[in-house]
Amino acid sequence: MAIKIKKIERKKMPFLERIYIFYIIAGMARTFKHFIRNLLNTKNIEFLEYPEQKPEDISPRYRGLHRLTKYDNGELKCVACDMCATACPAKCIFIEACEVPDSKEKAPKVFNIDLLECVFCGLCVEACPKDAIRMDSGIFTKVEGSRDSFISDINELSSRKRGEF
Repeated sequence: MAIKIKKIERKKMPFLERIYIFYIIAGMARTFKHFIRNLLNTKNIEFLEYPEQKPEDISPRYRGLHRLTKYDNGELKCVACDMCATACPAKCIFIEACEVPDSKEKAPKVFNIDLLECVFCGLCVEACPKDAIRMDSGIFTKVEGSRDSFISDINELSSRKRGEF
């Protein structure tokens, strides 16, 4: 039984296509055209004065900053099971548990999320068996002056409320 081998000839690209000069020039011409058009007519430029005006077209599925939920009596739902920290691909969640007197469950003594390392994937929310962590705070930006202020601790996370988009 003989194996038939079929040879496929590739079309050779012309020289101008191989060096991409034409495409670079065309892209730069389009960029320059938009630059000149916006420079001469600034009335048609759409912009948003951010802190005063909030964007209105944010999807309800958008993942904002994290928040820890509470029961009606004010206790945190989190039992420090470490499932969210295990599921986090960025490893930005740090939990330290402590025993709660008169209870079988644990509670978090330390619950920190480093927002500079977080990729906002939502896997921590999916992994939580108690629905204790959510990303529906409605806060979609955080501006701070130092790197340390981007570490959200348990007090900051539990004080955030559910936001409206």
